[in-house]
Amino acid sequence: MAIAQLSHPIRIRKAYKGPIFPSQISDKEESLTMVKKLFATCISCITYLRGLFPESSYGDRHLEDLNLKILREDKSSPGSELIIKWIQGCFDALERGYLHMAILTLYPNPKEPEKVTEIYQFKFKYTNEGITMDFDSSNTSIESGTKKGHIKKASILLLRKLYMLMQNLGPLPNDVVLTMKLHYYNAVTPDYYQPPGFKHGVNSHVLLFEGEPVNLQVGVVSTGFHNMKLKVITEATRVCDLEDNLFQENSVSEIAQQALDCDEEEEGCNNQVQRRNMEFSQQSSESTRKKRKVSEPMVRIIPERK
Repeated sequence: MAIAQLSHPIRIRKAYKGPIFPSQISDKEESLTMVKKLFATCISCITYLRGLFPESSYGDRHLEDLNLKILREDKSSPGSELIIKWIQGCFDALERGYLHMAILTLYPNPKEPEKVTEIYQFKFKYTNEGITMDFDSSNTSIESGTKKGHIKKASILLLRKLYMLMQNLGPLPNDVVLTMKLHYYNAVTPDYYQPPGFKHGVNSHVLLFEGEPVNLQVGVVSTGFHNMKLKVITEATRVCDLEDNLFQENSVSEIAQQALDCDEEEEGCNNQVQRRNMEFSQQSSESTRKKRKVSEPMVRIIPERK
């Protein structure tokens, strides 16, 4: 049996204090700061609207008509304190240019981490190309130049779509466990490297969904120096009332071919996500392709849900 996540409606505000995202990026350091803010804001949005941590674990920030809830230190909530450390570990890997993917996963049984219920995948690239915005929808693809304001607009649009998705997802199971796996670019990441709060993880394992999974592309934001892409994989029965073509939804057969988003040209991996009793497996041969280095948290989180 499942319970509804905490009710956290988006409150409309006419103004917000202080800029969260810049209108324009002029160098790599500004880009890094912006991408870290966007990543932390997305994680905060996901955990808040899925009801994983108490209200006291969040502070308010306003961005146009969005009232954003941002994770903050909360001694009364060990889980939220721990996920902040995970985010800081991701920041360390981003600063070094090592991080390829951060995969936030929810599963219902602590003894069966391979049986998942929801996956949030953040994919990062480091580039020196022109700024682009690609929102992975069949009728929504926007490419920008370096005009002022485009990066900020791209970030706001990604957050709007994420908020809309979170508010339209069906409830999670009563009990869930939260974990995060980090994948790296092998060519630049030392074998000994582990960000704060993480340890060596297993690259190849099996993941199973109880029902048919659906792959939802939320969006991509590029600054010209960094690129962040977000996708969500969840139970098909949990998705409802989404606007047609707002999210690109892939059926289970399509997910089985692409699964987690690993580029072939980037030490790619050919994973599979399918229903229970059908495996999510990494088919890469070690003899022909080096497996990607992976980290996992030292401690998993069991949210204090009501």
